Amino acid sequence: MRMISAIPALPVRNIKHSIDFYCDKFGFTLGYHEEGFAVLLFNEVRLIHLWEASDESWQSRYNSKPIISGAESFIAGTASCRIEVEDIDELYRRIQPLGILHPNAQLRDQWWGVREFGITDPDNNLIEFFENTNGSKRQK
Repeated sequence: MRMISAIPALPVRNIKHSIDFYCDKFGFTLGYHEEGFAVLLFNEVRLIHLWEASDESWQSRYNSKPIISGAESFIAGTASCRIEVEDIDELYRRIQPLGILHPNAQLRDQWWGVREFGITDPDNNLIEFFENTNGSKRQK
């Protein structure tokens, strides 16, 4: 058995707004979109899924039934993911002027052998970009 890849699925409040953000700020392309769900690509690689968490009905429930739609609005912005890149310094220079860097995740080298930084999307999901600096490549 071998695992091949993972694709993060980020909860967002407004799918259209989030698609625009990822496409305009990062150059992602829209691979697929239907109501409440989108697949974003970068260089033809399926990179991120977005799912709309915009159900507000939980705010008006007055009984003891549990919240179970799975798309409650309070879920949006509770996720994070890490994306491995090449030439992180170039990406950082491109993103820095956009005002979306996470205040506690500026570009830095970590003791475990990566150079990384993070941004937040419009819902405050955290996306960290990293590059291996210890000379090792991804395992296949």
